[in-house]
Order: sequence, then C-alpha cells, then structure tokens
Amino acid sequence: MRLGLNLGYLVASEDGAGQLRLARQAETLGFSVVWASEAYGSDSPTVLAWLAAQTSKIDVGSAVMQIPARTPALTAMTAASLDVLSRGRFRLGLGVSGPQVSEGWHGVRFSSPLGRTREYITVVRTALARQTLAFQGDHYQLPLPDGPGKPLKLTITPVTDRIPIYLAAVGPKNLELAGELADGWLAVFYAPDYAAEQHEQLRIGRARVGKSLDGFDVVPSVPVVVGGDPRVCADAVRPYAALYLGGMGSREKNFYNALAVRMGFAEAAATVQDLYLDRRHREAMAAVPFDFLDQTSLLGDRGRIAELLQKLAASGVTTCSVVPYGASIEEKLSTLTVVAEAFDQAGVG
Repeated sequence: MRLGLNLGYLVASEDGAGQLRLARQAETLGFSVVWASEAYGSDSPTVLAWLAAQTSKIDVGSAVMQIPARTPALTAMTAASLDVLSRGRFRLGLGVSGPQVSEGWHGVRFSSPLGRTREYITVVRTALARQTLAFQGDHYQLPLPDGPGKPLKLTITPVTDRIPIYLAAVGPKNLELAGELADGWLAVFYAPDYAAEQHEQLRIGRARVGKSLDGFDVVPSVPVVVGGDPRVCADAVRPYAALYLGGMGSREKNFYNALAVRMGFAEAAATVQDLYLDRRHREAMAAVPFDFLDQTSLLGDRGRIAELLQKLAASGVTTCSVVPYGASIEEKLSTLTVVAEAFDQAGVG
C-alpha cells in the first residue's frame, strides 16, 4: 500500500499557500500522489497545474474532473497538457457528479449516467492515444453527422504512454464500470469491513475485459484526526459526514446516503438526512454514528492509526489518500507526519 494526500477543494483565498505546503510535505514524506477536487468552486486542473509546477516527484491527480463540466475531447486535452507539463506525473480521476450539480450548475441532464460515462471514457482514451477521433454513440457524436466538422487528432503527445484513468464510483453498477474501464477506483466512506462486497463488484467489471484486480489501484479518501480519544477525534469529521449523508443530493437520490444504507446504517442514514434537509445541521452531525465515522476514518493516536492502516491494506486498499484534519495548516502538517510514522510502524508499504 502507498500513501496519498487528498486536498479536497480550494475554498478560501488563503488556502492556496497552505495546500502547497501540504503537497510539499507529502512529497518530502514519500507520499505517491496528491489529489485535488472540484464541485462548483475551484476547478481541479488549475490547482493541479499550480502544484505540479512547484513540486518535482509526487504525482498529481484529479479527484475528480466532473464529466458534465467538459466535453471528453477537452478532458483529453487537459490531461495531455498536465501530463506534459508535470513530466508524466498526472492521474486522471473522473466522476459523473450528481443531479444537483450536473443540472443546476452545468446545465447537463443527469440521464443515463452509466452509458454517458462509458462513452466519455472511450472518447478520452481514443483521443489520448492520438487516434483520429471519430465516434458515434448515444451521447457523443464526433464529428457531428450533419455539419462541416471533420475527424481530428490530438496535436500534443503525452509523456505517459497510458495516462491512468480513475473513476469515482459509489453504486454497485458504477463500481463494475470502474473495474471494466478504469485503472483505479476513487472511493469515499470506505470501510474495510464492508469492502469485500465492493471489491467483488470491481472484479465483475474486470472479468468482462479478461482482467483481475492485480495492478488495479483502490484509492479511498480517508479523513485523519490525531488525538488521544477517538470519539473526540470523530467530532471533527461529523460536519463532512452529515453534509454528504444528508445534503449531497435530494431525499430521493443521494448516492452517499444509499451507500450508508448498504453498509448497515439505514436507520441512522435516514435520521441524518431528515435532520439535514430540515436545516437542523447540528442535530444531523450529532446523529452520525461513531461506528460509521470510525470505520471510514483514521481516528486516534499513532499506534491506533497504524492498526487501522493495516486493516485498510488487508482489505485491498493500494493507495490510502488521507485528508488531514486540524485547526491550522501547522496541525495538518503535523498530522501528515504522524500518518507517515504510523505507516512505517504498520509495515504495509
């Protein structure tokens, strides 16, 4: 197993300098990759280009670039550009997002997400391979059949022969699709005790193309809070968990809430969602079970974190991308150091 750093979103004007310090610290500590996210604020490619220009060894990855935000050809152009400028250090993470962002922010109907994702990845792969791009699908037609367009080919050559593609997947069918089409899986709320079912869904997808999980990168994003009392540590993660279980989607369609249900937290997931959608956010945070937070985070002192890292590795995680929590950048930098020490103690590298 390797370590990664997930920086999440660039949410404030002062975050840039802090995120660079975290990325450089992760590079110094031997982390393999730093990821940046996007929703409807900062975009991930800009942040990654800025980080890549000021680091030298650590990979940079999008977690994610939103599928409804860009045509597949533009995504291929961006991926190739980042790969060239970073000298082969770019990883392309993609995600279909959700109905609220896709339709409310990008103006793209959230219809046939599996079919759209399949076609999108196919077009991106074709473009990055510098093949002449001609594709006629249900969602993408290149060139358009009734206009003056002609098939074109990417004019720059990536440094990497095959830029790795990762898919953010939550539901069972999307996990199968990740196994079939991608080189890795970007996971959220990953719990080792539940992971066997998810890995089986990945295997089903891999088997469709005659492959196994060997070499497939399983990359959960895992919150880390260092402290003596895991229950106290868990309180720092409650706002994030309540937001995703309660507010990331409608009552009828929230992928993260549905995941919590499949993990065995149906009653709590319903309570958190009801409270959050009623704008009773503090009560929603309090209603997130400690067991759910403990299963999906690294909470406690260095020794306990080492034990949890061993569980993650044993469950099939190949890159553990941590999200350091702290009241300041200094605290987050300290957390990264503790994680690196716990990783060495765990002996899972």
